[in-house]
Amino acid sequence: MLKRFAGLAGAAMAAVMLLATPASAELKDILAAGKIKIATPENFPPFGALGADGEYEGYDIDVAKMIAEDLGVELELVPVTSKQRIPFLETDRVDLVIATLGANPERAKSIWFSHAYAPFFSGAFAKPDVAVSSIADFAGKKIAVTGGTLEDLAITEDAPDGAEIIRFGDNAATIAAYVSGQADVIVTGNMVALGISNDNPDFNLEPKFIIANSPSFIGVKTGNMDLLQWVNVFVLHKKLNGKLNGLSVKWLKTPLPPLPAL
Repeated sequence: MLKRFAGLAGAAMAAVMLLATPASAELKDILAAGKIKIATPENFPPFGALGADGEYEGYDIDVAKMIAEDLGVELELVPVTSKQRIPFLETDRVDLVIATLGANPERAKSIWFSHAYAPFFSGAFAKPDVAVSSIADFAGKKIAVTGGTLEDLAITEDAPDGAEIIRFGDNAATIAAYVSGQADVIVTGNMVALGISNDNPDFNLEPKFIIANSPSFIGVKTGNMDLLQWVNVFVLHKKLNGKLNGLSVKWLKTPLPPLPAL
């Protein structure tokens, strides 16, 4: 009787341990399954959004496709909103998150991050004939910026005498003012600048310098060390062979800037 009870207790304990240990997609598991599930932006062009043909397209989509190709496995895209990115990774609904995910200490409590793979920044943008390479060059120029933003605070603190900073109530007003010629330089996020370029291709708008850098990283579930190492080698390889630079030029209309490694 005691032996039978011990056996049942052992089986119950094993079952509890099995239930308490969540499934995780290690690199070997992905290779064995022949499929990888990657979370990508649901609606955040040009990183990820539905294209005219009804298929998802964008910078992050192309990176996901390259990962599946290099692994030699089938790709399953899982479109997510910003709030879904980390929960989907933590609950094993996806193996990786490639969705303009910025790294910070709070998020690092929950997941691991790869080396940066894509630029995301605030900066000064202007036409090619406007010579500015730092805030010091704002002297004698009109600068359009959305009031109260981090960009506004950054340039206000260091702006030289003679710089005319023109503040607007929102991004739409700032864009309209710059496009109408009310300013020489616009200080904003790179995605806002890209929208201006797409709508006004004759501007040839170009980044002059970065004010605040917040690049994108690939999210990996905590504990999946082999997968994290592989992803980091992947990012390094695509930097060295120019593939990420090609995607940056294609989707973001700018060469890939230097990106940090963790």
